[in-house]
Amino acid sequence: MEPVKRFKVIGTVTSLPQTSISDTLFERAKKVIPGGVNSPVRAFRAVGGSPRFIERAEGAYLIDKDGHALIDYIGSWGPMILGHNHPAVREAISEALAGGTSFGAPNEREVELAELVTRLTKTEKVRFVSSGTEATMSALRLARGVTGRDLIVKFRGNYHGHADGLLVEAGSGLLTNAEHLGAGAPSSAGVPAAYAALTLVVEYNDPEGLDALMQLRGHEIAAVIFEPVVGNAGVLIPTPEFRAALHRVKSHGALLIADEVMTGFRLSLRGACGLLGLQSDLTCWGKIIGGGLPVGAYGGRAELMDFVSPQGPVYQAGTLSGNPLAMAAGLATLRELERDEGLYVRLETYTSALADGLRAAAGEAGVPLQVNQIGSMLTAFFGDGEVSRFAHAAQADTAAFAAWFRGLLERGVYWAPSQFESIFVSGAHGERELESTLSAARAAFALSRTA
Repeated sequence: MEPVKRFKVIGTVTSLPQTSISDTLFERAKKVIPGGVNSPVRAFRAVGGSPRFIERAEGAYLIDKDGHALIDYIGSWGPMILGHNHPAVREAISEALAGGTSFGAPNEREVELAELVTRLTKTEKVRFVSSGTEATMSALRLARGVTGRDLIVKFRGNYHGHADGLLVEAGSGLLTNAEHLGAGAPSSAGVPAAYAALTLVVEYNDPEGLDALMQLRGHEIAAVIFEPVVGNAGVLIPTPEFRAALHRVKSHGALLIADEVMTGFRLSLRGACGLLGLQSDLTCWGKIIGGGLPVGAYGGRAELMDFVSPQGPVYQAGTLSGNPLAMAAGLATLRELERDEGLYVRLETYTSALADGLRAAAGEAGVPLQVNQIGSMLTAFFGDGEVSRFAHAAQADTAAFAAWFRGLLERGVYWAPSQFESIFVSGAHGERELESTLSAARAAFALSRTA
């Protein structure tokens, strides 16, 4: 590997990096790609400046086109729990590649990955798709097919992909401040209001609100879909009372769908549901399950999954579903997670130390900061008071966050470019990265104080 440039930090003064190659690429991209990016948050519109274009990645680092090494806390938005370019994953993909890239027919690796996923998660059957959006969309279609009902319930600020019926108060780049209870308004142009009206919206961590809605309309509701730990309104952790209310929806004949696209295998081998004692009827996975390649999955009890075509009447298909390269990457990743018994403890230890260090640094700088952290997920909210609901997160000081983000980036730390996202720690992050991150954070807090 070629040597990479390092940022020179002296106290709170940083030698600003040259980003001419990334800037040029961004200008080229804007001429041929909407907004210059293939996923909106990458454009840096919420934080200012231009995005970095990445040349390669290794361990805990991204190396951009201008040669700067950046401590990465995005991890491709979650999949890279082992670190970038992990040898076991790289070798598995290389071996699979030698046999071809896609078959459009069954292959042994998809059976092996299905066996591994069902064993680790105590799920009976699983169907692979090519994205988290496909997984949640398919699980909801299945729930409607099983129950014969049309309505679904989601929670304000929870993001479940960009299918039309799920772009309702959907968090992250789609944050809204609607306060009504009931049918949600679309978060995107192009979503028919009539379709959005089939999605009912409740505040996350509001057990009374969920109970009230189920009492009123539970007989019409096919499913309640939720993030066991929210990552797209920033990290929100469910209270015991809310978890109990989620389980009560089953008494109304509705299915409970856990969207573990982000948290599956991230917080434990059984995901957030296993960690928190949640028992869903259907579960959706993505990100880690594909080891960094495009993949998603949904699964549950056999009696439900047997409604899926060709065995049942609920149609779902995909040209690249079960792709051999994605299956190989997912197998290698999950096998490493199962083999390394201490990994989750190390991830928790690092992320807790990062959370404590950020709180201390913000306190020293006089910057109001609330840090929500569970396992290897963390969000630093700029503001006072507890953040347990979407409405709390929406009050965060986004200008202060943007200034802090830019300060971190100038010092070689690549944080999520949105106040309303989780960051992700990998097994490749160690003491050196922790010390460098906290040093950069202390300097950057001085910038956020004046924002």
